[in-house]
Amino acid sequence: CSMSNLHLGYTHLQCKLSDDYYIRRSRCIYSSPDFSDMVYIDSFYLNKFLFTQFNSTLRKFVGFSEIGMRVAEGWNNSPFLLTERTGVNVCTFLFKSEDTPDLVKVVKPKVKLSSVSQAGGRHPAVLMCSAYEFYPPHIKVSWLRDGKPVTSEVTSTMEMADGDWYYQIHSELEYTPKSGEKVSCMVEHASVNKPMIYDWDPSLLEYERNKVAIGASGLVLGIIITATGLIYFKKKSTGRILVPQQ
Repeated sequence: CSMSNLHLGYTHLQCKLSDDYYIRRSRCIYSSPDFSDMVYIDSFYLNKFLFTQFNSTLRKFVGFSEIGMRVAEGWNNSPFLLTERTGVNVCTFLFKSEDTPDLVKVVKPKVKLSSVSQAGGRHPAVLMCSAYEFYPPHIKVSWLRDGKPVTSEVTSTMEMADGDWYYQIHSELEYTPKSGEKVSCMVEHASVNKPMIYDWDPSLLEYERNKVAIGASGLVLGIIITATGLIYFKKKSTGRILVPQQ
Protein backbone atom coordinates (compact mmCIF):
# COMPACT_ATOMS: atom_id res chain seq x y z
CA CYS A 1 0.00 0.00 0.00
CA SER A 2 1.04 3.62 -0.53
CA MET A 3 -0.19 6.52 1.57
CA SER A 4 0.10 10.25 0.95
CA ASN A 5 -1.06 13.30 2.88
CA LEU A 6 -2.04 15.50 -0.03
CA HIS A 7 -2.83 18.35 2.32
CA LEU A 8 -3.95 18.81 5.88
CA GLY A 9 -7.47 17.43 6.00
CA TYR A 10 -7.09 15.16 2.99
CA THR A 11 -5.42 11.73 3.16
CA HIS A 12 -5.12 9.24 0.31
CA LEU A 13 -4.36 5.54 0.81
CA GLN A 14 -4.05 3.22 -2.19
CA CYS A 15 -3.48 -0.57 -2.17
CA LYS A 16 -3.33 -3.16 -4.92
CA LEU A 17 -4.98 -6.45 -3.96
CA SER A 18 -4.40 -9.02 -6.70
CA ASP A 19 -5.99 -7.42 -9.78
CA ASP A 20 -8.11 -4.99 -7.76
CA TYR A 21 -7.32 -1.52 -6.46
CA TYR A 22 -8.43 -0.43 -3.01
CA ILE A 23 -8.48 3.30 -2.23
CA ARG A 24 -9.35 5.07 1.01
CA ARG A 25 -9.80 8.85 1.09
CA SER A 26 -10.33 10.75 4.34
CA ARG A 27 -11.45 14.38 4.25
CA CYS A 28 -12.10 17.18 6.73
CA ILE A 29 -14.61 19.68 5.32
CA TYR A 30 -15.72 22.99 6.85
CA SER A 31 -17.00 26.40 5.79
CA SER A 32 -17.29 28.44 9.01
CA PRO A 33 -14.28 30.33 10.44
CA ASP A 34 -14.70 28.67 13.86
CA PHE A 35 -14.87 25.12 12.37
CA SER A 36 -18.24 24.56 14.06
CA ASP A 37 -19.61 22.84 10.96
CA MET A 38 -16.62 20.52 10.55
CA VAL A 39 -17.50 17.25 8.78
CA TYR A 40 -15.31 14.16 8.60
CA ILE A 41 -15.83 11.88 5.59
CA ASP A 42 -13.99 8.60 5.12
CA SER A 43 -14.60 7.01 1.69
CA PHE A 44 -13.63 3.51 0.55
CA TYR A 45 -13.29 2.65 -3.14
CA LEU A 46 -12.76 -0.61 -5.00
CA ASN A 47 -11.56 -0.19 -8.60
CA LYS A 48 -12.59 3.51 -8.47
CA PHE A 49 -16.17 2.71 -7.37
CA LEU A 50 -17.32 4.00 -3.98
CA PHE A 51 -18.65 1.06 -1.98
CA THR A 52 -18.70 2.29 1.65
CA GLN A 53 -18.46 5.68 3.32
CA PHE A 54 -18.44 7.05 6.87
CA ASN A 55 -19.93 10.51 7.38
CA SER A 56 -19.65 12.19 10.77
CA THR A 57 -23.06 13.84 10.32
CA LEU A 58 -24.64 10.37 10.12
CA ARG A 59 -22.21 8.85 12.66
CA LYS A 60 -22.22 5.54 10.80
CA PHE A 61 -21.07 3.74 7.67
CA VAL A 62 -23.29 3.65 4.59
CA GLY A 63 -22.96 1.11 1.76
CA PHE A 64 -23.38 1.98 -1.92
CA SER A 65 -23.44 -1.53 -3.38
CA GLU A 66 -24.40 -5.01 -2.27
CA ILE A 67 -20.88 -5.68 -1.02
CA GLY A 68 -20.64 -2.18 0.41
CA MET A 69 -23.81 -2.59 2.45
CA ARG A 70 -22.51 -5.84 3.94
CA VAL A 71 -19.20 -4.17 4.79
CA ALA A 72 -20.99 -1.15 6.30
CA GLU A 73 -23.16 -3.39 8.47
CA GLY A 74 -20.10 -5.23 9.77
CA TRP A 75 -18.16 -2.06 10.50
CA ASN A 76 -21.17 -0.44 12.21
CA ASN A 77 -21.09 -3.32 14.68
CA SER A 78 -17.36 -3.21 15.32
CA PRO A 79 -14.89 -1.05 17.33
CA PHE A 80 -13.93 0.59 14.01
CA LEU A 81 -17.13 2.67 14.22
CA LEU A 82 -16.04 4.21 17.53
CA THR A 83 -12.67 5.10 16.00
CA GLU A 84 -14.29 6.76 13.01
CA ARG A 85 -16.60 8.81 15.23
CA THR A 86 -13.55 10.50 16.73
CA GLY A 87 -12.44 11.59 13.27
CA VAL A 88 -14.35 14.88 13.32
CA ASN A 89 -12.69 15.78 16.64
CA VAL A 90 -9.27 15.06 15.15
CA CYS A 91 -10.11 17.28 12.17
CA THR A 92 -11.14 20.17 14.41
CA PHE A 93 -8.06 19.76 16.60
CA LEU A 94 -5.70 19.80 13.63
CA PHE A 95 -7.25 22.87 12.08
CA LYS A 96 -7.32 24.76 15.36
CA SER A 97 -3.74 23.85 16.21
CA GLU A 98 -1.42 26.85 16.45
CA ASP A 99 1.45 24.65 15.36
CA THR A 100 0.20 24.45 11.76
CA PRO A 101 -1.23 27.87 10.86
CA ASP A 102 0.49 27.84 7.46
CA LEU A 103 -1.38 24.69 6.45
CA VAL A 104 -4.79 25.94 7.46
CA LYS A 105 -5.62 28.14 4.53
CA VAL A 106 -8.70 28.83 2.48
CA VAL A 107 -8.11 29.99 -1.09
CA LYS A 108 -10.83 31.62 -3.18
CA PRO A 109 -11.37 30.00 -6.59
CA LYS A 110 -10.63 31.77 -9.84
CA VAL A 111 -13.73 31.38 -12.02
CA LYS A 112 -13.99 31.55 -15.81
CA LEU A 113 -17.25 31.40 -17.78
CA SER A 114 -16.92 30.58 -21.49
CA SER A 115 -18.71 29.16 -24.52
CA VAL A 116 -17.46 25.83 -25.88
CA SER A 117 -18.15 23.86 -29.04
CA GLN A 118 -20.03 20.57 -29.00
CA ALA A 119 -20.56 17.61 -31.31
CA GLY A 120 -23.96 16.01 -31.65
CA GLY A 121 -25.57 17.78 -28.71
CA ARG A 122 -29.32 18.22 -28.31
CA HIS A 123 -28.99 21.97 -27.79
CA PRO A 124 -27.23 24.60 -29.93
CA ALA A 125 -25.26 26.21 -27.09
CA VAL A 126 -22.89 24.95 -24.41
CA LEU A 127 -21.43 27.04 -21.59
CA MET A 128 -18.55 25.96 -19.36
CA CYS A 129 -17.96 27.27 -15.85
CA SER A 130 -14.44 26.52 -14.60
CA ALA A 131 -13.09 27.11 -11.10
CA TYR A 132 -9.33 26.95 -10.53
CA GLU A 133 -6.75 27.11 -7.74
CA PHE A 134 -9.07 26.80 -4.74
CA TYR A 135 -8.80 25.11 -1.35
CA PRO A 136 -10.33 23.23 0.44
CA PRO A 137 -11.50 20.92 -2.35
CA HIS A 138 -15.17 20.85 -1.34
CA ILE A 139 -17.02 23.19 -3.74
CA LYS A 140 -20.45 23.48 -5.35
CA VAL A 141 -20.88 24.74 -8.92
CA SER A 142 -24.45 25.16 -10.21
CA TRP A 143 -26.35 27.01 -12.95
CA LEU A 144 -29.15 29.57 -12.90
CA ARG A 145 -31.51 30.70 -15.65
CA ASP A 146 -33.19 33.99 -14.80
CA GLY A 147 -32.27 33.33 -11.17
CA LYS A 148 -33.82 29.84 -11.03
CA PRO A 149 -31.71 26.68 -10.50
CA VAL A 150 -31.09 24.45 -13.52
CA THR A 151 -31.42 20.75 -12.73
CA SER A 152 -31.00 19.16 -16.17
CA GLU A 153 -28.54 19.22 -19.08
CA VAL A 154 -25.65 19.83 -16.67
CA THR A 155 -22.40 17.85 -16.74
CA SER A 156 -19.73 18.34 -14.07
CA THR A 157 -16.34 16.90 -13.27
CA MET A 158 -15.27 15.96 -9.76
CA GLU A 159 -12.79 18.15 -7.92
CA MET A 160 -9.38 17.43 -9.42
CA ALA A 161 -5.98 18.16 -7.89
CA ASP A 162 -3.94 20.72 -9.82
CA GLY A 163 -0.69 19.18 -8.59
CA ASP A 164 0.17 22.19 -6.41
CA TRP A 165 -2.16 21.44 -3.46
CA TYR A 166 -5.00 23.32 -5.12
CA TYR A 167 -8.04 22.03 -7.00
CA GLN A 168 -10.10 22.66 -10.12
CA ILE A 169 -13.59 21.75 -11.32
CA HIS A 170 -15.50 22.23 -14.57
CA SER A 171 -19.25 22.26 -15.20
CA GLU A 172 -21.00 22.37 -18.59
CA LEU A 173 -24.54 23.50 -19.38
CA GLU A 174 -26.31 22.61 -22.63
CA TYR A 175 -29.14 25.00 -23.39
CA THR A 176 -31.17 26.73 -26.07
CA PRO A 177 -30.65 30.52 -25.85
CA LYS A 178 -33.73 32.72 -25.45
CA SER A 179 -33.92 36.43 -26.09
CA GLY A 180 -33.53 38.47 -22.91
CA GLU A 181 -32.69 35.43 -20.79
CA LYS A 182 -29.93 35.61 -18.15
CA VAL A 183 -27.78 32.51 -17.63
CA SER A 184 -25.47 32.46 -14.61
CA CYS A 185 -22.93 30.18 -12.94
CA MET A 186 -23.08 30.06 -9.14
CA VAL A 187 -20.04 28.96 -7.12
CA GLU A 188 -20.24 28.18 -3.39
CA HIS A 189 -17.00 27.69 -1.45
CA ALA A 190 -15.64 27.99 2.09
CA SER A 191 -13.51 30.97 1.03
CA VAL A 192 -16.57 33.25 0.67
CA ASN A 193 -19.53 34.00 2.94
CA LYS A 194 -22.09 34.01 0.14
CA PRO A 195 -22.42 32.40 -3.29
CA MET A 196 -20.43 33.95 -6.14
CA ILE A 197 -22.61 34.48 -9.23
CA TYR A 198 -21.16 35.01 -12.70
CA ASP A 199 -23.53 36.12 -15.49
CA TRP A 200 -22.90 35.00 -19.06
CA ASP A 201 -22.58 37.92 -21.47
CA PRO A 202 -23.47 36.84 -25.05
CA SER A 203 -21.55 39.86 -26.38
CA LEU A 204 -18.34 38.16 -25.25
CA LEU A 205 -19.02 35.39 -27.74
CA GLU A 206 -19.54 37.98 -30.49
CA TYR A 207 -16.29 39.67 -29.44
CA GLU A 208 -14.43 36.37 -29.76
CA ARG A 209 -15.96 35.82 -33.19
CA ASN A 210 -14.86 39.29 -34.25
CA LYS A 211 -11.31 38.58 -33.10
CA VAL A 212 -11.27 35.39 -35.16
CA ALA A 213 -12.69 37.21 -38.17
CA ILE A 214 -10.10 40.00 -37.88
CA GLY A 215 -7.32 37.47 -37.49
CA ALA A 216 -8.52 35.51 -40.53
CA SER A 217 -8.81 38.70 -42.59
CA GLY A 218 -5.28 39.67 -41.62
CA LEU A 219 -4.00 36.24 -42.63
CA VAL A 220 -5.72 36.40 -46.03
CA LEU A 221 -4.42 39.93 -46.60
CA GLY A 222 -0.89 38.79 -45.77
CA ILE A 223 -1.16 35.92 -48.25
CA ILE A 224 -2.38 38.28 -50.99
CA ILE A 225 0.46 40.75 -50.39
CA THR A 226 3.02 37.96 -50.41
CA ALA A 227 1.61 36.46 -53.62
CA THR A 228 1.56 39.88 -55.31
CA GLY A 229 5.20 40.44 -54.38
CA LEU A 230 6.23 37.07 -55.80
CA ILE A 231 4.38 37.72 -59.07
CA TYR A 232 5.99 41.15 -59.39
CA PHE A 233 9.45 39.74 -58.68
CA LYS A 234 8.93 36.96 -61.23
CA LYS A 235 7.84 39.43 -63.94
CA LYS A 236 10.82 41.67 -63.27
CA SER A 237 13.14 38.70 -63.54
CA THR A 238 11.65 37.43 -66.83
CA GLY A 239 13.75 38.39 -69.89
CA ARG A 240 16.71 39.58 -67.87
CA ILE A 241 20.03 38.40 -69.37
CA LEU A 242 22.82 37.77 -66.98
CA VAL A 243 26.20 38.90 -68.37
CA PRO A 244 29.28 37.21 -66.93
CA GLN A 245 31.60 39.60 -65.13
CA GLN A 246 35.09 39.95 -66.58
